[in-house]
Amino acid sequence: MENKSPEKTGFDKEYIERIKKDFRRHMTLTVAHNLRNSSNLERYAALSHTVRDRMISRWVDTQETYYQKNPKRIYYFSLEFLMGRTLGNSLLNLGLTEDVKTALTQLGYDLEELEEMEWDAGLGNGGLGRLAACFLDSMATLELPAYGFGIRYEYGMFKQSISRLQQMESPDNWLRYGNPWEFQRAQDIELVQFYGRTQKYRDNHGNWFTEWVDTDNVVALGYDTPIPGYGTGTVNSLKLWSATSSREFNLESFNTGDYIGSIVDKHQSEVLSKVLYPNDTSYQGKELRLKQQYFMVAASLKNILARLERCGDNIRDLPDKVAIQLNDTHPAIAIPELMRKLLDTYRMTWEDAWKICTGTFAYTNHTVLPEALEKWPSDLMQNLLPRHLEIIYEINQRFLDEVGVVFPGDLARRQRMSIVEESDRKQIRMAHLAIVGSHSVNGVAELHSKLLKDGIFADFYQLQPEKFNNKTNGVTPRRWLKSSNPALSDLISSRIGTGWVKDLDNIRELEAFSDDIGFLEEWQAVKLQNKQQLADIIRGSGYVETNPESLFDVQVKRIHEYKRQLLNIMHVIALYNRIKAGKTDGLVPRTVIFGGKAAPGYQRAKEIIHLINAVGNVINRDPEIGDRLKVAFIPNYGVSLAEKIFPGSDLSEQISTAGMEASGTGNMKFALNGALTIGTLDGANIEIMEEVGNENIFIFGKTEAELSELRRNGYNPETYYHQDEELRTVLNQIRDGYFSSDNPGLFVPLFNSLVKEGDYYFHLADFRSYINCQDRVAELFMDSRQWHKMAVLNVARMSKFSSDRVIRQYADEIWNVKPCPANEDSIEY
Repeated sequence: MENKSPEKTGFDKEYIERIKKDFRRHMTLTVAHNLRNSSNLERYAALSHTVRDRMISRWVDTQETYYQKNPKRIYYFSLEFLMGRTLGNSLLNLGLTEDVKTALTQLGYDLEELEEMEWDAGLGNGGLGRLAACFLDSMATLELPAYGFGIRYEYGMFKQSISRLQQMESPDNWLRYGNPWEFQRAQDIELVQFYGRTQKYRDNHGNWFTEWVDTDNVVALGYDTPIPGYGTGTVNSLKLWSATSSREFNLESFNTGDYIGSIVDKHQSEVLSKVLYPNDTSYQGKELRLKQQYFMVAASLKNILARLERCGDNIRDLPDKVAIQLNDTHPAIAIPELMRKLLDTYRMTWEDAWKICTGTFAYTNHTVLPEALEKWPSDLMQNLLPRHLEIIYEINQRFLDEVGVVFPGDLARRQRMSIVEESDRKQIRMAHLAIVGSHSVNGVAELHSKLLKDGIFADFYQLQPEKFNNKTNGVTPRRWLKSSNPALSDLISSRIGTGWVKDLDNIRELEAFSDDIGFLEEWQAVKLQNKQQLADIIRGSGYVETNPESLFDVQVKRIHEYKRQLLNIMHVIALYNRIKAGKTDGLVPRTVIFGGKAAPGYQRAKEIIHLINAVGNVINRDPEIGDRLKVAFIPNYGVSLAEKIFPGSDLSEQISTAGMEASGTGNMKFALNGALTIGTLDGANIEIMEEVGNENIFIFGKTEAELSELRRNGYNPETYYHQDEELRTVLNQIRDGYFSSDNPGLFVPLFNSLVKEGDYYFHLADFRSYINCQDRVAELFMDSRQWHKMAVLNVARMSKFSSDRVIRQYADEIWNVKPCPANEDSIEY
């Protein structure tokens, strides 16, 4: 079987001819078109199938190896997977990039042009989904037997455009032209139940059991996508479930003469997997979201248990054969679902079932914000999943009995720890359920994990400290440096070899070149080239002309108040005012670049986008300002855009309110691409600072402890407003319509949120520290050699933040799963 090494050099002429032959064959037999008259989209399809052929052989071998050796397997449950484009990543991991590029060039085509034809699979909202994708890459690269499970949303995260300076949303129909990388598994169909009622019955021995009856059923149809490891024979699977109607249920409606009813039933069933994150402010939205979560975990657990049975394993061995990782609270309903199967189908005792359940699940928490922890109304769950609510109540009662033994008489603690929130409307706390039903609970950065143990989950930590641990996030260096930044990757490899791609610890060897003048000049040239490419993207997306020699100051991420894009644009206004006033000493030309989507129902985030574009509209048109300051908002930020933005960035804005960002992974991707970080002591910023050194990062703002004390003592943002003239001028301009002359009161709500309504995210408290820190950034940027030396040291010291490292930790410390290399001996290509 072909096993071309990613590190190979030179070209195999015979192999390139075979690629060309296969490309032509797929154009004719798969795409059914003439190559001469084909479009780029058709060539992309033919190329994808050509590459796919070379992956399938490894995929089949991998799965056969798993069945033969029957190792313990990892199942990663996530409602989000931001995979990005598959073609380029597959070429890289299979070691085919240069051969395919050469073959296409000889045919008269450009690989990059064909790669641009692929639509991003936007099956996620941000870092959560991208982390899941990085983890799948690392598990395959480390040859771990692993599967991802999620939902095949027909419409991913919406497509964002900017019209009249505001965010506009349109459907993201990523499947419009088909998806050549997925395989529909008609044999992988699972029946998923909803609604109905429960009833008790006795067996022949007099034992009482429960069954869930009179349900509405939906069919889950599986689609598998191969996930190749880098430089290995392993190709793992991502299974995404699509909802379709139950034939039995709809046939009944049809046979009774209700043809329209049968069509409505079919449509309602298939709505389940239509859209990522329905607006859950209404009852109907909440119901659909909970249905999506249960749909995914129910189908996945059925698939897992069927595989267990096919391998000849006993259900009681489940924790020794299966590790299920819950990526945040979204899949937590899997815990009562597994209990239902063990109790009602396998007829186990509660004690035996619970031991198996807790031994199987592990939970990753991604937020310290209490308002972001999922809760479901109990009446909703009673209607939708009546058996699961019964099980949750039983789990809760037994758990609270345990709490009562350890902390007798502490009723307040019992109330805080209860899975059931006894408020005006009784709710189920899914994070509490995930903690109680798992054997491991981890945060995703040292500070985040500490805040979980000391803050929102302190009661649980005091009861079961052994459950809690930290697993600082990481990113795959394959996609986020080797693939996305080929010029820098080649420069690095020219000095230290290519071993860093698979083992990022090797990148530390780059430190030896941080004082090499010739190397720094090459580094600077690569950065300028990448900035020119980013400038071209900005020009094409927003018609803003930017100077690549200026400081590219970048903040791209989901728009949220705690991420403080508002603080960034306040600094931009302050710079603008200084230039207008002639106070230009120490200023460097700066291009401030924003990107990110606001959730459709998040009005304040949309207002922030509107303000950013309004400020840019004034500054970019002001002839007095010229190239000294530009503002660009790049619309429709996603994985493929990120791959172009990170390499061209000088400064990475990681300025969230201290204590509110769980980890962040954008901070790691920026630093890995040679951008210096300006940030607060929040999330993984702290650990990045510890790795790269205080002198190679720009830290500002109050710490989490200082902000907590400030809040306890009564934070008054108006004090800062009145004390700081520059701040007051900026805020007054926002309030008085300087950037919205057609509607002077447009941004008054933003002003009020900062000055009159408490400034919950401490923008004003950190403003002066941020401005002073940005002044230090400008001063250092004028010393080009020192700036680029710091950039080299940042890249050289990023080995801790590889997703390979964190996956090894999960495998060793939580999952107890060992590598299982594939037997590569079955199919030749």
